[in-house]
Parts: sequence; structure tokens; C-alpha cells
Amino acid sequence: MVLLGTLINALLIIVGSILGRFFKNIPETMKNTVLSIIGLAVALLGIQMGFQSTNFVIIIISLVVGAVIGELLDLDKLLNRFGKWIELKLGKNKTESNIAEGFVNATLLFVIGSMAILGALDSGLRNDHSVLITKGIIDGFTSIILSSTLGIGVLLSSVPVFLYQGIIAISSGFISAYIPEAALDLFIKEMTATGGVMIMAIGLNIAGLTKIRVANLLPGIVVVGFIVAIMFLFQ
Repeated sequence: MVLLGTLINALLIIVGSILGRFFKNIPETMKNTVLSIIGLAVALLGIQMGFQSTNFVIIIISLVVGAVIGELLDLDKLLNRFGKWIELKLGKNKTESNIAEGFVNATLLFVIGSMAILGALDSGLRNDHSVLITKGIIDGFTSIILSSTLGIGVLLSSVPVFLYQGIIAISSGFISAYIPEAALDLFIKEMTATGGVMIMAIGLNIAGLTKIRVANLLPGIVVVGFIVAIMFLFQ
């Protein structure tokens, strides 16, 4: 089932958001500690994924070129503007504003990240849901913390998570019919490794150790595809 990982991810966000409403009085120090642990676990996952590469030159070129494209487009700024637009649309009174804040922050955290893209591609291309299930567990614990402070609006983020990852998973399933198996295997390996660096950056950001604008690195995933395609064209 192609959408299994996406469905589990969305359900874990819902469960975590509901549980978070029962833990409104979690001590601030505990919240900070849990978020730091989650961040370090995400960073460790990213490091593990990074070692899957068979050609680190591809990772370096993809990340550098992707970062330049991302900075020129300023994807991070565009995404933040979109989040503020949603908040303005929903924030008509204090209650709705809290809902908007929870929805926007959780959506940006759960959807805008290379783990969502990589996991959905893995689900569609290899029917491997391990990345999305891992992401779902992380998102579930994170949603408990967010929901306890930002409100039930965090639960609404499960909708864009399901739609976004589901569309990528379903679309990627058609790719395998048109791309040679060897090229597809190389792309998955290098995409996973390049995304692993981004995931490590996300984890360090969550832990509060860095402030890397990870959204601006996302074009690097597309650059990996171009590099792999060029390599096979000139073989």
C-alpha cells in the first residue's frame, strides 16, 4: 500500500496532538529537554542516511547548487510568508489566532522538510515506509509538545501532511516505469544521502544548536536527479 507510511504519519500527528491537550502543564524544562532529544535523534538519522552515498561529490555539488538556487528564490522567506497569510486568514479572534499559530508552526515543521519528500519517494518507489513511519513517530512526539503549548491547531497540520506526502508517493510510483533500474537505484542512494544532510540540519535546528535555513536547501534534491541523469546519458 503506497499510502501506508503517509497514513501512519498523519494518524500519529492526530494522536500526539490530542494527547498534548492533556499535558498543558508540562514543565518548560521538560519540554526543552524532550525537543533537544528529538532533535539529536533526527540528526543521528540524517548522519546514518548520509553514509549511504557512493559518491560524496554528488552530495557536495547538489547541496551547494541547491543552496544557491534556494537562496536566490528565498524559499524559506516564501514559506514563512505563506504561513503568515494563513494566520491572517484564520486569526480573526484570539481563539482562532491560537489555532492558526499551531496549524502554521506544525505544518511548516512537519511538511517543509526533506524527510517528508524522501520518505514519500521511498514509499512510492520502493514501497518502503520506514522513513515516513520514523518521521511519524518523531512528529507524534513533537505534536504532543506543540499541542500542549500552541493548542489543537497542531492537529489540523495532519491534513496538509497527508495530502503533500500522499501526492508525492503516488506520483513517484509512475517514475519507476520510465527510469532504468540502475539509474533509479543510484538516484535513491544519492538522494537519500543528500537528504540525510538536510535531515541532520533539521535535527540540529530542533535541538536549538543551529539556525540553518533548511528550506533553501531543498532544490538540492532536484539537482541530484539532474546529475544522475547526466551521468547515465554520457555513459
